[in-house]
Amino acid sequence: MINIEIDGKKIIADEKKNILEIAIENNIDIPSLCYHPDIYPKEACRLCMIEIEGKRGLFTSCSTYPEEGMIIRTNSEEILKTRKTNLKLMFSQHIEKCNTCLWNNKCKMMKYAKEWGICINEWEDRKKDYPKYDFGGAITYDSSKCINCSNCVDICKNQGIDFLEIENKGSFYSIIPSKNKNKDCVYCGQCVVHCPSGTFSSVDPSLKIEEEIENNKYVVFQFAPSIRTSIGEEFNMEYGSVVTEKIIAGIKKLGAKKVFDVSLGADLVTIEEANELIERLQTKKRLPMFTSCCPAWVKFVEFYKPDFIPNLTEVKSPQILLGGIIKTYFAEKENIDPKNIIVVSVMPCTSKKYEANREELKINGLKCVDYVLTTHELARMFIKNNIDISKIEGENKDELLGIASGAGVIFGSSGGVAESAIRTACYKLLNKKIDKIDFKEFRGHEGIKEASVKINDIEIKIAVVNGLINAKKILEDYPKKFDYVEVMSCPGGCVGGGGQPVPVNKNIRKKRADSLYQIDQNENIRIADENPTVQSIYKEFLKDKRVINKIAYTKFFKKQKEN
Repeated sequence: MINIEIDGKKIIADEKKNILEIAIENNIDIPSLCYHPDIYPKEACRLCMIEIEGKRGLFTSCSTYPEEGMIIRTNSEEILKTRKTNLKLMFSQHIEKCNTCLWNNKCKMMKYAKEWGICINEWEDRKKDYPKYDFGGAITYDSSKCINCSNCVDICKNQGIDFLEIENKGSFYSIIPSKNKNKDCVYCGQCVVHCPSGTFSSVDPSLKIEEEIENNKYVVFQFAPSIRTSIGEEFNMEYGSVVTEKIIAGIKKLGAKKVFDVSLGADLVTIEEANELIERLQTKKRLPMFTSCCPAWVKFVEFYKPDFIPNLTEVKSPQILLGGIIKTYFAEKENIDPKNIIVVSVMPCTSKKYEANREELKINGLKCVDYVLTTHELARMFIKNNIDISKIEGENKDELLGIASGAGVIFGSSGGVAESAIRTACYKLLNKKIDKIDFKEFRGHEGIKEASVKINDIEIKIAVVNGLINAKKILEDYPKKFDYVEVMSCPGGCVGGGGQPVPVNKNIRKKRADSLYQIDQNENIRIADENPTVQSIYKEFLKDKRVINKIAYTKFFKKQKEN
């Protein structure tokens, strides 16, 4: 720790942190655009300029580290002049499409332009004819909005994918999808939430959904576990605010016939996944078993590591399984032709859009999920229809498919799938309710967490993996060390998904996750097997292996380059 001074404020600073990080910690505002704590600083936007007493010129605070006695100024005429010029240059390579932008009403570029009195169209847009790219019907990349910060390139590399590349064009450069046949997008969407200019966005089906509602179709919504602790941010609520009943009320106001909780689908997945794990442990075949509820991870295995396809659990993901239940069990109970049911999933994830369109997931020729909205897209639908969930009165879940356990809710955080499955595996192998419900060794947002659980004479060696770069390490270095491996592509799991609200960082992801675990802690039902709705579904519908296989299981295949 060393002594420095910023704008007259004396600070004891960590010499391993850059000046921008120190300023943020001490509530000193230094303008910045490309800086993100998940990515190594690279001086791209050059808005975070500072002066250092005794040194000539300006310095970028994101790449400058403190020295004992350093005196720093963050505002001067020269600094402001430089910032204005750099911002004008960014606007000259950024087509403004504000109304549909992820950053609308949160945009730093527009904020600084107003504060500094900049005309954003002073210089001609040099990227007006740059192309758009579509990745798997899940993500759109509009290169005419790109400000060349290269955050997308860095986060894609951090994920171990390296699909986005820098192409030099004379004195300029642009970001392009790789033409290398051995590289492909997995649709995790981290480029979306780490791009400060809205260049990347999810493919939004909201207009089609509104049309289905207007045409009086039987539209059923289902929302993922993590949505309840993140969507409130879009309405200026505290990070981690739990708004489950408010989401239901808001969706009903949009015109949905029914609203269900994907946490119930997670309960069903938990039971089948625990069954499959026990069988594999007993036969010692196809170990380790990998989770498959994250479609970006599944695509990663299918494209980059196809030799491990047999290790993926063949249980469908919660959104697909519950969608299938809605179009079979629910349709039969309510005497509705499943062809007339439109299932809309609200997900924290862009890769779920890709997953919903996989042919092998259809049941009786019908897609289990017809449309997938991200958290942000649902919030935008609410705002468009003057629905403020910070003020709306909540409503309870619809009956028949209305109950979910706490184990289903924690699917939204890294480690939650493994914890849920082990709760049920213990329950089944011991044939009684277990004393230990909380497996805290699975929790947290470290890259790789290891644990061992002994049930009778069976020891289960478990890894919980956070981010695809860490999954790559497991596959390459320790494939036989574990029996069961949970993998979530996004930092922190679904709480940090590519469809979640921005901004996002480690602290925000933690608050979202902590709230999910608190919901679980407060639930009376915390094991999937004890859920009475789950018990009814098995008793009345999933009666034999043939039906279970049709509704709950699938196959995965080696993939060729799609983008």
